[in-house]
Amino acid sequence: MSSGKNQGDAHDNAAFKPITDEAILKVTKEIIVKFIECGRLSPANFDETFEQVYKKVVSTVRT
Repeated sequence: MSSGKNQGDAHDNAAFKPITDEAILKVTKEIIVKFIECGRLSPANFDETFEQVYKKVVSTVRT
């Protein structure tokens, strides 16, 4: 029974860890890669799309 409580405590502590810039870049990269794989992103609009996705990820995790 105590292992369940310990897992809950670990989950609660993880929720309060600050999100690093590296983690935000990794998430943004994964989203961009999926867009490229699906054919929704081309090199012509990569810069604009990357910036938009990055800003959205930042606003989502830091609000």
